[in-house]
Amino acid sequence: MGFLGIILALTGAALSVTLTCIGSAKGVGMTAEASAPVMIDDPSKFSKLLILQLMPGTQGLYGLVVTVMVMLNIGLLGGSPDLSLTEGLLYFFACMPIAIGGLISALMQARVTVTGVNIVAQKPSESGKAIVSATLVEFYALLCFIASMLMVLNISRLGL
Repeated sequence: MGFLGIILALTGAALSVTLTCIGSAKGVGMTAEASAPVMIDDPSKFSKLLILQLMPGTQGLYGLVVTVMVMLNIGLLGGSPDLSLTEGLLYFFACMPIAIGGLISALMQARVTVTGVNIVAQKPSESGKAIVSATLVEFYALLCFIASMLMVLNISRLGL
């Protein structure tokens, strides 16, 4: 039974980092593609555009943190992993908020940051509005991250 629990926990951990990094890579790439022509026309806008490019990348970091926490909690890093099937399922489902929410929020945030590139191109003084708009999407990625972290950190307290 321990083997299946470990497989389930690691599958959830792998999905949390993989899906969030896919969303982040796609989002950063979309924003970078939209930014390139603007930077060619006016290199002084680079710093404002860089902030927008980085924003969809945070979800990948959140997914990585959840993955590392799962690996630490199940004993894979510096311990001897042994999980019941139930514990494995709990870890799997604890990873799903950031895995799914992180993927979707990174892609949605990229749509906002690509639009923000147009704001910077036309009115650089209004770049703060683009950043605030993208931050609104980031909030939901943070909620998913917090939910996953709280679940991962408390599974061991259930005493299963």
